[in-house]
Amino acid sequence: MKNVQKGFTLIELVVVIVILGILAATALPKFVDLSSDARSSVIKGVSGSMAAANAMLYAKAQAGGQGGATGSVTVNGTAVSLVYGFASTAAELALVMDLNPAADFDTTTLNEIQMKKAPTPASCKVLYAPATSTTAPTYTITASAC
Repeated sequence: MKNVQKGFTLIELVVVIVILGILAATALPKFVDLSSDARSSVIKGVSGSMAAANAMLYAKAQAGGQGGATGSVTVNGTAVSLVYGFASTAAELALVMDLNPAADFDTTTLNEIQMKKAPTPASCKVLYAPATSTTAPTYTITASAC
């Protein structure tokens, strides 16, 4: 009497699982879009960079006696207008920041830095509120449509 094999061997099953794993690893990146998360993270980084650059401007203004209602300081050959020791607008603040590549950002809207490559740039931005006589500047992140 002959033995008739039914089913698959362990080696055949392992080979099929390995092939499926390779196919999944190569196909998965085509279906997962991480660009929205990346743009959102960049906007959060821009907000932090704005705060750091403003702290540097404030320190330089205080050291130079420019802490009043208006003034200006020169950083690396670039004059930046100040209000109460901080940058007067987001565009002035962007002058001392390293927005790289600069073409990815829009600073034309007053007191906003937007991510140009976002599907809705107006919903992927940092809103800058300049300092007043009683408050420090604030940075409001909008990343709902990055």
